[in-house]
Amino acid sequence: MAKVIGVKFKNTAKVYYFAPIEGQDYQEKSGVVVETAKGLEYGTVVFGVKEVDDKDIVHPLKPIVRKATEKDEKTVKDNEKKIPEAMEYANQKIAEMNLEMKLIGCEYAFDGKKLVFFFTSDGRVDFRELVKVLASRFHLRIELRQVGIRDETKILGGIAPCGRTCCCASCMSEFGKVSIKMAKNQGLHLNPGKISGLCGRLMCCLEYENDYYAEVYKKMPKLGGTVGTPEGEGVVVSNDMLKLISKVKISKGDGSEVYKDFPVDRLDFKRAKNGGKDADNDDDDKDLKELKNILD
Repeated sequence: MAKVIGVKFKNTAKVYYFAPIEGQDYQEKSGVVVETAKGLEYGTVVFGVKEVDDKDIVHPLKPIVRKATEKDEKTVKDNEKKIPEAMEYANQKIAEMNLEMKLIGCEYAFDGKKLVFFFTSDGRVDFRELVKVLASRFHLRIELRQVGIRDETKILGGIAPCGRTCCCASCMSEFGKVSIKMAKNQGLHLNPGKISGLCGRLMCCLEYENDYYAEVYKKMPKLGGTVGTPEGEGVVVSNDMLKLISKVKISKGDGSEVYKDFPVDRLDFKRAKNGGKDADNDDDDKDLKELKNILD
C-alpha cells in the first residue's frame, strides 16, 4: 500500500495520484504545485492523504512540489485573464490567413513559458506561419493542438439532452467505447437526434448500464416478432427492459385487437442465440449499418 493524494487539473475529471510531503495535510479543493511530464503544473486536491494498492499506481509516484502559495494562486488567475486576448488575436490571424480551422480554446502553462491553442479542422492544416506570428506577438513557445469533435465538447462543455452538464465535461475521466449496438440493446429508437450528444456522436452514457441491457436483451422477444401468450398468439409492440415485461398486440376472432402486458417468462418465443443475435438478425444489422453511416 502507498500513501497518495488525488489531484486533478483545470476542469478535467480525471484524477492523478501524487506522493504527499511527509507530515503535511491536504485539504479538499486546495491548490498544489506538482511536477508532471509537461513541467510544473497547478492542480486542485480532490481527496487528501489515503492509502492505495500498489497495483493501482504507476511507479515511480511523483511527489507534490509544494502547497500552492498566494503567488501561485495569483499566477493562475493572471494566466486565465490573458486567455480572452490570446483567443481574439489568434482568431483574427486565422481569418486573415484563411486557415480552415476552428479555435476552441487556449491555455497558458503554469510556468508562463508556453501557450497552447486547441482547434478542430476537417483535415490537415499548415499552421507554421501562424505559429511564427503568435510567437512574435506573445514571446512564448506556441503549440497548436488539433482535437476531435468529442474533445471539442469536452473542452467547451454544455447541457446534454438529459438536462445535465455533458458527462465528458463533468464526470468522465476518459472517453469510453460506445457503439450503436448499445442503443439497440437498450431498446432505444435508432434516431440520431435521440441517441446523439452535443458532439453529434453517440451519447457516452449508453455505456454505463450496457452490461445489464446486453444480458437482458438476450431474454426479451424481438419487437414485431410473434410470440405465444396465455391468451393466444400476438405481436410484440414494446419491451420494458427493467421490469422484464412485453406489451403484446393480440388479434381476436371478431377482428378486434387488444394490447396486454405479459412477464417475459410467460411468453413462448424463439430465444436469442449466439451471444444475443437473433435468427432473423439481418434486418437489425441493416438498420445499424444505415445509422452508423448517418452518424459518421
